[in-house]
Amino acid sequence: MLRCKIARVIAVTLMMTGCLSLGQAQTSQVQTEAFPVRPIRLIVGFPAGGASDVAARAVAGRMAELLGQPVVVENKPGAAGNIGSELVAKSKPDGYTLLFGTISSSINGSLYKNLTYDPVKDFSAISQVTSTPFLLVVNPASPYRSVQDIIHAARAAGSSQKLPDYATAGNGSGSHLFMELFTSMAGIQLSHVPYRGAAPAIADVMGGQVPIAFDNILTTLAQVQGGKLRALAVSTTSRSSVAPDIPTMSESGVPGYDATAWFGLFAPAGTPADVVNKIADAVKKSVRTPEVSATLLKSGAEPVGSTPAEFDAFYKAEVAKWARVVQNAKVKID
Repeated sequence: MLRCKIARVIAVTLMMTGCLSLGQAQTSQVQTEAFPVRPIRLIVGFPAGGASDVAARAVAGRMAELLGQPVVVENKPGAAGNIGSELVAKSKPDGYTLLFGTISSSINGSLYKNLTYDPVKDFSAISQVTSTPFLLVVNPASPYRSVQDIIHAARAAGSSQKLPDYATAGNGSGSHLFMELFTSMAGIQLSHVPYRGAAPAIADVMGGQVPIAFDNILTTLAQVQGGKLRALAVSTTSRSSVAPDIPTMSESGVPGYDATAWFGLFAPAGTPADVVNKIADAVKKSVRTPEVSATLLKSGAEPVGSTPAEFDAFYKAEVAKWARVVQNAKVKID
């Protein structure tokens, strides 16, 4: 008798569990099918008009059409993107507040020791939007006409005060760390001249005050095409489709050199996977439309549109890579 009662209890429990699971699955499906039901905020951690802002707005417009709700770009500049990242990291994980991340997202965790968020644990990767090379550029009047010229000049100078100078957007910036990776792999030393932003750094290279810079193709290609800078190499393993005549660093005597700037979307950690997948699908379709693709390519950014799993793996590899560069170069933020 007791066994029968136990069996009935187990049967009822299993039935209730099954119904609950089915109900949860149905509820999740309904939520996914309904998402989004209101506007989505896309946070850009840099000022309006910059490269990340332009790319974000190009993608957001098409995403809005695909998702059926406005995707509103909001600029929250400051602290190398940390203000915007913190805002998203602490937002409700429902898919309505997203981050338009940059390479800074993968670097800042190694540079800033007192962040109020975790750059890996507090985000869910959605999709990589673009991959963008940096250009190693010099003043047109510079004696450096190749990467090897810079390497030879650095080796000839040894550790003297006559090391070639290079300009960057500041300590810990992409332009700084790309150069640190170069000098480490080439086994040379160069003299770092940090600026407060890419614009004044490139202006001084064009003006002849500093001979060398490594900066985003988005901000340097137009100057190269206008004859105000000379490009020596691109940072990626493949040549850029918008500047195919410029050799890679590997081709120029630094084998294995590979560094890329990028843009990508993140959601707060804990955002439902089905919501993340729906947004990722919209991103993928957006960057592959002719108008968005043309906008990105015009500025030198290669459209990507990856899956969440692909972007997650890429992002974690980037975090580890730049952590090593920061540590080896002993980069510090004052």
